[in-house]
Amino acid sequence: MNQIALIAKTRSLIASGDISGAEAALAELADTEGDGALMVVLEQLQPKDILAVIREYDNSKDSVINLLVTPAQFARAVVIEKQYKDLTRTHLRGMMNAVIFREAADPLEFLTAIGDLEGGSEALADYFTEKWSRIEAFARTGLFDAVEDDGEIVSEAALRGNAYARPRVERDEVADQDWMELAWLLRYELPDLFIEMLIVLRAKARAHDLGLDEEEAEEDDGKFETSETDRGKVTPAARDSDEESAI
Repeated sequence: MNQIALIAKTRSLIASGDISGAEAALAELADTEGDGALMVVLEQLQPKDILAVIREYDNSKDSVINLLVTPAQFARAVVIEKQYKDLTRTHLRGMMNAVIFREAADPLEFLTAIGDLEGGSEALADYFTEKWSRIEAFARTGLFDAVEDDGEIVSEAALRGNAYARPRVERDEVADQDWMELAWLLRYELPDLFIEMLIVLRAKARAHDLGLDEEEAEEDDGKFETSETDRGKVTPAARDSDEESAI
């Protein structure tokens, strides 16, 4: 099957909801024509199609898509994942862990690519949503134990002043290929992005405390405004106008 036909077949399978079939077709291409051929096809697929495949990760087996997707391709998929409206963020966390911490990958390349896109800080905040109090403790004390935190919210100025403080824990102490390691990398390797993410995360927490959903929060006197903290200059109200929902 030539690449144009395969792309059409993959899109058709995804549109019909056959994600496993789409992944199998792409994996077969890699098996028969090599990883290079698959990478060429991935470059021509829309981010929503790549997202549809990689968010259905299965950690019991390696996915050839997860192994070959580039940081730029992955970042474009991550920033539109919110269109699925998955309140648990289970798929987002799963696919980010699977790809960012894949063997021989450089997590910083993926995190930088995400941070450089519109909506990148928001996507990272979504990843940490359920860990907000522990991320706040980490920002204040350098430890993930909220017990040591007095509950005071560190100002943005203080966060930037402490951006290059020495770690109280080393990376190998939190090398779980999960949220703790990712938070450590952001704070100590990409501190500006960590701060941007945390400010967005705080806005989401405030909205939750006010009983607002994300769409209501966007209209609530700017409480959800993140345009000054997101590298891509975007707010949670922004949408990728040239991308259709993958649902």
